[in-house]
Amino acid sequence: MDKKSVFFLGISVFILIIMLWLVGIEDIIDALNVAKLELIALAIGVQIFTYALYTLRWQILNNLADINTSFKKLLPMILVGLAVNNITPSGRGGGEPVRAYILSKEEDYPMRETFATVVADRALDTFPFVVLTVITIIGMTFYFNFDLWLLIVMISAVICIVAFLLMIIYMSINPNFGKRVDGWIIKLVRRFYKKNSEELENKIHAVILDFQSTMKIVISSKKVTYYALPLSFIIWIFEILRVYIVFLAFGADISPIVIGEVFIIASLVGMIPLLPGGLGAVDGIMVVFYSVAGISASISAAATVIERLISFWMATILGMIILPHYGSSILDKISFGSSNDEIEEALENEIDN
Repeated sequence: MDKKSVFFLGISVFILIIMLWLVGIEDIIDALNVAKLELIALAIGVQIFTYALYTLRWQILNNLADINTSFKKLLPMILVGLAVNNITPSGRGGGEPVRAYILSKEEDYPMRETFATVVADRALDTFPFVVLTVITIIGMTFYFNFDLWLLIVMISAVICIVAFLLMIIYMSINPNFGKRVDGWIIKLVRRFYKKNSEELENKIHAVILDFQSTMKIVISSKKVTYYALPLSFIIWIFEILRVYIVFLAFGADISPIVIGEVFIIASLVGMIPLLPGGLGAVDGIMVVFYSVAGISASISAAATVIERLISFWMATILGMIILPHYGSSILDKISFGSSNDEIEEALENEIDN
């Protein structure tokens, strides 16, 4: 593990330890001792089922793009993508180029096509999240009495996410805008890349055109509206259900609506590319807000620890166990400090070579 990896992981773990120490380690252990194991097992089952829903949504999008891959093959790719998202400070985006690369390599499809389905999958995941976040911010403004600066930060984050999502969609359906993006990238290439720039420019043209073509097919299909989009909302419902079940395991008397609101805000924090998977920051946000909602700090911390073991560490461990199956070349390009752009560039170079 390189120095940058150790640094980012160290910061994340340090924040988590400080949070647990402030709450009280002994109180957290006492709360863990009274947890109902059958409900925790149920929460684990819900998470595994959620993995299946993620895979089903991606399979629908792949089929629309004539990328015919079985559910059995896509599921481990989903787990690897989730793991990479968790270990890179990339706003939950580091795993997307990895997923596209593995699918391209394993099933012999062009990466620009597989990457288009991954982007569409991410967009479908983001759309219900934005809807739920807007509703949550409005509701929590009255319930939690946010400071003005925090409200501004959350609203700004939502605006940035929406703007990026709209830009991707608009680029896919508007050829002229796609040409502008193409031109902007070419200018950037000419400025910083002198060697064989003409060959690279032609490649960029081809990639953008193929990406637009695949994305246009995917987002214009009725199957997206009838199946994939509703499935995205169902996935987020199961994500919230998992958290609610964990708190029930600790005997917490709290509304599922409040659980959902805090989870959405914590997920928003996790999308900010600061620390791997938002580790430490997300945990802290969840403990603070659940405590404000009336749950004791010890139970909030204990439930958050278990919830993160299920949602964060289980996917990370499973994905990292599976990852070597796809070759050491991917492992060499991923670290806790890798950005989304660094990973994508490294994988594209791997394909070119």
